[in-house]
Amino acid sequence: MAHRTRAGSAGFTLVATLLLVALVALGLALAGPMWSQQAQRDNERELMRIGTAYAQAIAAYKRASPGSDKQYPATLEALLLDTRFVGTVRHLRKAYTDPINRGQPWGLVRNEGGRIVGVYSLSPTAPLAQGEIRLDDRVLPPARQYADWKFLAIVTP
Repeated sequence: MAHRTRAGSAGFTLVATLLLVALVALGLALAGPMWSQQAQRDNERELMRIGTAYAQAIAAYKRASPGSDKQYPATLEALLLDTRFVGTVRHLRKAYTDPINRGQPWGLVRNEGGRIVGVYSLSPTAPLAQGEIRLDDRVLPPARQYADWKFLAIVTP
């Protein structure tokens, strides 16, 4: 009789373990999309911060141009070390990667002379943020994809 009780409880333990595993899997399946959406929202905020930093650095580069011929940078590397001066001048502390399209280069907005006036992500993904976005010194229009958000230098005379 003791043998039957042991076999019955072993079957119950197996069923209880399988039920527990199923509940944990269901919980993770429900939480996964929320975690994914939160990660995308964090990457959006990072894109806005870095894009604004690049736009401000491009504007600072132009304002710092010696003489009356104010120029935008020809490359993003010129923002890291401005060789137009005798001393070390940095308009941007480091080269930031695109937080949305990791491992890919930034899209560059160029003027008629081929100089860089802004940056943007090359990602075709739709942003979570809908509608107009107001940042400190700029406004991003509603966008269908991240590539629609252009971070342009604002240079006041």
